[in-house]
Amino acid sequence: MNKPLKIGITGGIGSGKTHVAQIFIKLGVPVYFADDRAKWLMSNNLTIVEKVLQLFGPHAYDNDSLNRAYIANKIFKNKLLLEKLNSIVHPMVSADFKIWVDSQKAPYVLKEAALLIESGSFKDLDAILTIDAPINVRIKRAAYRDKQSEKEIERRIKNQLPNNIKVNAADFVINNDGYTPLLPQIIQLNTLWN
Repeated sequence: MNKPLKIGITGGIGSGKTHVAQIFIKLGVPVYFADDRAKWLMSNNLTIVEKVLQLFGPHAYDNDSLNRAYIANKIFKNKLLLEKLNSIVHPMVSADFKIWVDSQKAPYVLKEAALLIESGSFKDLDAILTIDAPINVRIKRAAYRDKQSEKEIERRIKNQLPNNIKVNAADFVINNDGYTPLLPQIIQLNTLWN
């Protein structure tokens, strides 16, 4: 059997990429959640654990669990630390994804990742699907989901790659503005890729 087509699914904070990925799962499509897998690898892959400890010190782990708040605080203040952390984690996630793809029997798979373009991992994919929504909708969704103020979400968005760049890099775009029905857009792509 041929290897599955590899489709990346991305979008800015609050765009609904995870929601769209969950709908694809209901259609029987295997989805690799890169951000969740990265968190798992950072706690369970000894090579990553050793390198994270070297980079951040013993406070990087608390009772053998990744101290995400501590690391987030450090990388938020220091972009060089963020780049170093990404250089440790992204290659391992990429290798893990390749192993996962080889175990799949579907015609296509999705790789859901917030930093698909920023990390360069899109280069290993056959196509990019970006989920797009107006900025005001994204802010409201993320504030509600994360139980944060809209100002805090706006600040986080300013630190991300603008969504229009993700849309321009995409081979396919799903409009998730809250008015346009999602299911017909997803079914159309599912039909195309099957």
